[in-house]
Amino acid sequence: MNFITEIREGFGISWAAIRANKLRSILTTLGIVIGIVTVTLMGTAIEGLNQSFMSSISSLGADVFFVSRDAWFNNNEGEWRKTQRRRPLKIAEANKLIGQLELSSAVAPVAQSGARVEFERRNSGRVQVLGTTEQYAITSGIGISEGHFFSAEEAAGGRPVCIIGMQVSSNLFGGGSALGQRIKISSKTFEVVGVLEKQGSFMGIFSMDNQAVIPIEQFITTIWNNPDIAIHVKARQLTELEDSREELRHTMRKIRRLQPSDADDFAINQQEQFVQMFNRVAGTIAAVGFFITGLSLFVGGIGIMNIMFVSVAERTREIGIRKAIGAKRRTILLQFLTEAGCICLLGGLIALAIAWPLTLVMQKFLPATMSLTVASVALLVSLVTGVVSGFLPAWRAARMNPVDALRSE
Repeated sequence: MNFITEIREGFGISWAAIRANKLRSILTTLGIVIGIVTVTLMGTAIEGLNQSFMSSISSLGADVFFVSRDAWFNNNEGEWRKTQRRRPLKIAEANKLIGQLELSSAVAPVAQSGARVEFERRNSGRVQVLGTTEQYAITSGIGISEGHFFSAEEAAGGRPVCIIGMQVSSNLFGGGSALGQRIKISSKTFEVVGVLEKQGSFMGIFSMDNQAVIPIEQFITTIWNNPDIAIHVKARQLTELEDSREELRHTMRKIRRLQPSDADDFAINQQEQFVQMFNRVAGTIAAVGFFITGLSLFVGGIGIMNIMFVSVAERTREIGIRKAIGAKRRTILLQFLTEAGCICLLGGLIALAIAWPLTLVMQKFLPATMSLTVASVALLVSLVTGVVSGFLPAWRAARMNPVDALRSE
């Protein structure tokens, strides 16, 4: 008897045994079903969060540096307090960078604050207002769905013009065009010259469409007269990223008149820092989550092992007959391993049928996605759990002496 025939015969015997003990098989799979449902939901949540994060973080740009007074992620409170005592960045420093950086293609000072935006009797509530220059269109990579981004002349001349996000446009104008309309930002009138393309939310935390962009001179006179700005610098080429960063650091130290022995009193942040932090946090969450789900699978596996020992004990005479007529140890081993694997695989299929609608419910609260990869991994885990749990009972059955087995009642 070849290996394929043994596998096919093992499936037939296993399926017959499962059908002969329907209630026991169903009860046995409960532990596996709970474990696989938990694994599947954990996997869908983590994959959904990963996709949402990468989609959101891509808006920062891999080739953009964000110069600010403090780092995005400080290791401890002491470092954070130290950075708060640093000198704020100034618009004049951003202007000096423009003329001195050779490896960068755009430099944009950015100040931001929340403000009320109104049109006639309608309002968009608290909107994130950004004050910047025309080069922000390059450093941010944002697209314009209607109109245009304000020009260098409009920005330098301090004209009261603005670009609004899709959500602001919808709230104020419904389905009508916002171009040319005059809205009030913090009680001052601005002309809408452009509407941003839809950007969605950043990691599901806040909407990137609920914003307005105005010239930084207007921001200073209208919203905040002494803002703590950040400076966005876009590298000329990705291949020159490290050289661009070092040039930026050196130039900033020169502009801020730091001595060689002085530590930097500014921070250069990058997209990569967000990715590293997210990976650390997501890795910890995944490790804890899969440890907990692993415990439920372990309990389910113990249940499978116990039932398989019972099944072997009940079918001792059958094992003896099969061995007496020439069945090899390998054949008996495969038979019971196949049975344990089939029970767990059945539990895995039931678990996926339960997890699918639960995933649809989860999508209303967080970005969860059940992909083919997650489903395949769930089935593979259930199959492996069955094979591992059923190995000892199967090994015991395969090692039975046919004479002793035939004497069993």
